[in-house]
Amino acid sequence: MAKKIRGISFEENLNNSMGLEFVNLSHRFGYQSPNWPYFEDVKIERIHYMAKSGVLSQRITTSMHNTTHIDAPAHVIQGTPFIDEVPLPHFFGSGIVVSIPKKKWEQITGDDLEKTCGKIIRPRDVVIVNTGWHHQYEDSEDYFCRAPGFVPSAAKWFVKNKVKVVGHDTQANDHPLATAIGPQRNGPLHPHLEKEYFEWSGGRDWKDDFPEWEPVHRILFQNGIMGIENVGGDLDKVTGKRVTFAYFPWNWDRGDGCIVRLVAITDPTGKYRIEKGSKF
Repeated sequence: MAKKIRGISFEENLNNSMGLEFVNLSHRFGYQSPNWPYFEDVKIERIHYMAKSGVLSQRITTSMHNTTHIDAPAHVIQGTPFIDEVPLPHFFGSGIVVSIPKKKWEQITGDDLEKTCGKIIRPRDVVIVNTGWHHQYEDSEDYFCRAPGFVPSAAKWFVKNKVKVVGHDTQANDHPLATAIGPQRNGPLHPHLEKEYFEWSGGRDWKDDFPEWEPVHRILFQNGIMGIENVGGDLDKVTGKRVTFAYFPWNWDRGDGCIVRLVAITDPTGKYRIEKGSKF
């Protein structure tokens, strides 16, 4: 069945000729999209528009670490692959979406992952973690600075289980206080959080609890595992399911990462087949 959008007909989700279901797992990108605390805002200019030129052309100025995006190893570790150097199979594959509910500043640990998906994980899986934090996604200090996050034991679990790509619905591959938001390299961006963390934690120093700068990024990237940050969209719809994922970046020379349209794909009838590539 076709659906008309602005007068043009398109195949709908399950009513398409392939019989596949596509689920969007990406937040929207655009003007004033939520942004990391020290990044320049997105700029979008119409260099041609209908009244002027009879055609629409736009120019975008943005960091690639905006909205739903994937980091290249070169983003954090000098001398490692850029986004265009990562082989294409790394951006497509089977995997799972698991629910690990977390609240403000709570840690996602290796034990959490083992308890949740230790019995269902497969080598080379894509693993997407739904903490519930994607419901907080907006231009706010809470989303970017008070999110839960992975700690090194989680990164080591991903390596041990030969995971291909990690995705999550929080602001970074690391706990926010292990980034420049906290007492780390280039930080603290928000020094007022030190007192708040001290009170929230019952008297602990954030420098003691987060002594390393982006350790999860570093463990993952050094082992060829990339991370998709700010997963969102209809994430709850596929949580608890095994699906196929696609999330291709630009073929960007020396790119440090890329905004992606992360999509979960299912085949309810099991009838669809990818073409063999034989000659016609």
